[in-house]
Amino acid sequence: MTRQPLRVAVLEAERILTAAGVASPRVDAELLAAHVVGVDRGRLPMVPLVDRDVVETYRVLVSRRAAREPLQHVLGTAVLGPVEVAVGPGVFTPRPETELLLEWGLARIADVAHPLVVDLCTGSGALALAIAAARPDAQVHAVEADPGALVWAQRNIAAQAAAGATPVTLHAADVRWTDLLVELEAKVDLVVCNPPYVPDGTPVPPEVADWDPPGAVFGGPDGLEIVRAVVSTAAGLLRHGGWLAIEHDDTQGESAPGLLARRKVFSDVADHADLAGRPRFVTARRSPLRG
Repeated sequence: MTRQPLRVAVLEAERILTAAGVASPRVDAELLAAHVVGVDRGRLPMVPLVDRDVVETYRVLVSRRAAREPLQHVLGTAVLGPVEVAVGPGVFTPRPETELLLEWGLARIADVAHPLVVDLCTGSGALALAIAAARPDAQVHAVEADPGALVWAQRNIAAQAAAGATPVTLHAADVRWTDLLVELEAKVDLVVCNPPYVPDGTPVPPEVADWDPPGAVFGGPDGLEIVRAVVSTAAGLLRHGGWLAIEHDDTQGESAPGLLARRKVFSDVADHADLAGRPRFVTARRSPLRG
């Protein structure tokens, strides 16, 4: 069977993805190639030649990505911190921007033994599982209301547990319920959330518009409908001195922190930028008891 240079196929893929308007054509072309040949992206130069059927398989995947199917769907998985989770139609695809929120949250509980953590609007379960993987001593609860997303979350949680990871407790529940997790009231060390936060009607890339469930993306006229519920729920769940982090739209750099600043139960309200310098997540602390 005739063998072909992999580098030529990758360059062709990059050209196709660039023409399709993909934001990171070189990276995506290389990640897809690494997936097909079964090596890490950094080891692609060690695979100079591949069989023709490998190139054909690669071209099929490139065509899917060129049609703006999310890269994670084409690969079948998404990575967040130390975990890789299965994703596909019916669940929100974790994005790299959430890595910063994850790092911030882990730093807040670094000195807490056996921390109690709640991930609201968990989607695929990626954030909850990442925290559990980084802190095997943690007790982690994940909350999701959408039936489609729950299927993916359960699948990922079960897969991680089967591999020996710390189990995550999944709750089929809505963050807007007033009796949500009442058994954890005033006990939680950290609440994290990547909610639907895009204002209704906002233009979004095809990868979002055509593939992510609208209910996991859009959050009402100002994008803050679910965020408001998260703030109220977190106020009840957090212990005094516990921490909260909520991802938000880059247009909400003032409005999202404002929701927390108006609540007397919170202090240390701060907004944080993503790697591109755009407002991305807000944090606060449940005010400690005064001695």
